[in-house]
Amino acid sequence: MTSKQKNKKSVNSKLSQAILVLDNKSIFKGLGLGYKGVATGEVCFNTSITGYQEIISDPSYAGQIINFTFPHIGNVGTNKEDIESDKIWTRGVIFNSEITSPSNYRSLKNLDEWLRKNKIVGITGLDTRNLTNYIRDNGAPKGTISNTKTGNFNIKKLINTSLKWPGLKGLDLAKEVSTKKIYKWKGLKTWVKGKGFQKTNKKNYKIIAIDYGIKKNILRYFSNYNCEVIVVPCKHSSDQILNLKPQGIFLSNGPGDPAATGKYSVKIIQELIKKNLPVFGICLGHQLLALALNAKTKKMKLGHRGANHPVKNLINNKVEITSQNHGFEVIKESLPKNVEITHKSLFDNSIEGIKLKNKPVYSVQYHPESNPGPQDSHYLFNEFIKDVKKYAKKKRY
Repeated sequence: MTSKQKNKKSVNSKLSQAILVLDNKSIFKGLGLGYKGVATGEVCFNTSITGYQEIISDPSYAGQIINFTFPHIGNVGTNKEDIESDKIWTRGVIFNSEITSPSNYRSLKNLDEWLRKNKIVGITGLDTRNLTNYIRDNGAPKGTISNTKTGNFNIKKLINTSLKWPGLKGLDLAKEVSTKKIYKWKGLKTWVKGKGFQKTNKKNYKIIAIDYGIKKNILRYFSNYNCEVIVVPCKHSSDQILNLKPQGIFLSNGPGDPAATGKYSVKIIQELIKKNLPVFGICLGHQLLALALNAKTKKMKLGHRGANHPVKNLINNKVEITSQNHGFEVIKESLPKNVEITHKSLFDNSIEGIKLKNKPVYSVQYHPESNPGPQDSHYLFNEFIKDVKKYAKKKRY
């Protein structure tokens, strides 16, 4: 037996018994991995074949249990660079196959060890295709993973736990994952092979990023354009934001129901739009911008989660392959006449981008920062910076 085979055996020998119980009383038995405990949330699926560490560490997955459709997760281990948030908010993970020993020069820990450290409950050995088909046909259910040493489970109690969990509709999770204090991004740019994260010392423009669950790679992209980025809590008032003298406003991604977060964020965004500042939103930020423009949102039966979603740019008629993670959408019929639809999904024709016709205010539902995912949509950052540069000449403060 080779040393690699011995290592592989040692990884799998730590697995315990685990069970996944859905709110319809369906039961999936498997082997436990990661943290031993119980995790309840909305069970969704992600079709990405790479980037599992970025996916799990994305704050937008707060309140969710991720079912990975790609069968081999954990092959390249984990590292300190592919992390999107300092705290992991994902409730749990579901894999088809057991985690093998990592094979990558950047790997520092195997995925099972990393999950334990971050207290993420997991289960493997399930028929993830069957589970995915159920979600596709019925929508994302509520579910509970139990990972125990003994293998003894109180099925009735686990079912009741799933049923009693309120679900994401009406849930404001942005206030939980958002920073509690203002901070200045340290200026690190996007990762480059052989160089890692390089730092910019230039500060051409000041961007205020409202944190609803922001990903680090978004901040890195702004550093690529030599921006000074100040991140503020999601409930920071418009006056507090304007006192920082921003030249552009960014509305971040994040978890939960936009209508719930919108109870306090809509007024803030509306006040900022009045100042004629360039405003750019992504994901939850897109939905909140739509609400601020008097549109409405709703929960989707089947959300978009993966790195292979085709989106049509209605301005230039080009198709972009995008990375997505959302379970709510903007209702097309609710958009006012002064708002233009700029992008649409080629999967279900749902709205993927909007723009205010008379101001530099726009947003997209997907993730152009591409961590993980394609790089087709990086141009959106460039367009935003062009608007920031253009409007920076106007005196406001």
